[in-house]
Amino acid sequence: MIELTEKAVLITGGSRGIGRATALLFADAGADVGITYHVRRAEAEAVTRGIRSLGRRAYAGGGDLADPDVVAGIIREFLACFGRLDYLVANAGVWPQAAVPLGELDEERWRHTMAANLDGVYQTCRATLSHMNAGGSVVLVSSTAGQRGEAFHADYAATKGGIIALTKSLAIEYAPDITVNCVAPGWVDTDMSASEFEGEGRANIAATIPLSRIARPEDIAGPILFLCSPLARHITGDVLNVNGGSVLCG
Repeated sequence: MIELTEKAVLITGGSRGIGRATALLFADAGADVGITYHVRRAEAEAVTRGIRSLGRRAYAGGGDLADPDVVAGIIREFLACFGRLDYLVANAGVWPQAAVPLGELDEERWRHTMAANLDGVYQTCRATLSHMNAGGSVVLVSSTAGQRGEAFHADYAATKGGIIALTKSLAIEYAPDITVNCVAPGWVDTDMSASEFEGEGRANIAATIPLSRIARPEDIAGPILFLCSPLARHITGDVLNVNGGSVLCG
């Protein structure tokens, strides 16, 4: 069993989906858990109640992570609450559902996706790494779209490819004190992707996955926990595929 007692983790986008599952799994492993949310305060409060029910301390901070002042405030509050920072899971992000070719992709959507998926990760990493204890770990959440691209979602794919490059850069910059890794999920059964699973969509998508099923958020949370645990102490700069075999990248 992975044991993270007396450790503290900050998980961005922790109010739902992968972030929520990860927060509860870290709490179950003994860690104190802070989460961020953008607008879903009620959902974030439900997650913190779940963390406390497992006997761990909890924190939730809201706001736009692309805003450095917001991030700085969250980090101050997190450290005041827990007194330490051992792990960062940068999970917050968006997937614009409308399929749009690049020639028709307006600048507003491009900028919004960049801000939510890449600027927020930059600001969060920048603000947290100087406070992280030696032996700490960072896990960034990318996507198969960042590995092979995603037609008609070039904005999303570009941000997730950027996260992979950022992972490899930070792994070298912060070695040997901090490990930095990345998980690359494929389809995950979350609210963000729910529209794609309507009608025959779920069966059609599952048929493209060698393991013949769509991942649950808990399927992504487990590998994230592993990468922050002592079991992964000699892994850094890696991209862990969590996609049921749909994309096989070495």
